[in-house]
This record gives sequence, structure tokens and C-alpha cells, in this order.
Amino acid sequence: MKNNKTVAPHLLVGRAGEDTAAELLREKGLKILERNWRRGRLELDIVCADGATLVFVEVKTRQAEGLSDPADALTPSKRRMMTKAAQAWLAAHDAWRRPCRFDVVCVRKHGLTLRAEHYRHAFDFFPALGGGYTAWQPW
Repeated sequence: MKNNKTVAPHLLVGRAGEDTAAELLREKGLKILERNWRRGRLELDIVCADGATLVFVEVKTRQAEGLSDPADALTPSKRRMMTKAAQAWLAAHDAWRRPCRFDVVCVRKHGLTLRAEHYRHAFDFFPALGGGYTAWQPW
């Protein structure tokens, strides 16, 4: 017997936001390599290639009427987790020599319409030396 669980509305909005973000990135010429990549508790929303550069993309989706900007959710703690996830991805794919950057796509939901903004190079990578992933990338 199949398990027919109802998906929470906020998860549906998040999934739609990620679909919108992926479409925007494709339109800008980025090649989607992976979506929702996981390693343990670490997750990357979207991993892309922009030419030779690997791009780790965080997608933040919010209601248009909300008080906070979607980019406000990219806290220092979230950036650290995203950096650790990127290190895990690089290690899993033996891709340490490729140039990388971190982007954010902010999606606002206006009724049934989703509008996305792409912020290139949203923050810098600082290797977490001595962290869970000891491999270091010189970029």
C-alpha cells in the first residue's frame, strides 16, 4: 500500500521556488549539475557550472507580503553550513581544483506568481580548517 502523505504547503512553496530558481539559472546559461544534494545533515539546494566555475546556490523563497527579505535568511550559521556542504560536495566529486563561488536566488511569491532574483558571488568562502572536512581549497 502506498503512503499518501499530504505535503505541507510551505514545502510546496519551497519546491516551486527551487524550480523557479533552476529555470532562471538555466536561462542565464548555467548548467544544473545537481539539485538537493545531501550528505548527512548537509544540503546544497542547487549545484551548477558557469563555464569552468562551480556554483553552489542557496534558494530562499518567501511570501511577497512577508516582513523579511529572503536574503535575510542567509545567516552566518547558514553560510557556514553551506560552506561545509560545498566542501563535502567537492570532496565527493574530487573537484578541489575547480574555481567556485556561492550564489543566492531569492524568490518572492506574489499570489500564484513567483519572481526570482539571482545574486552572484553572495559571500566568500573561508575554509573551515580543522572542521569536519579537512581538505582545503586554495581559492
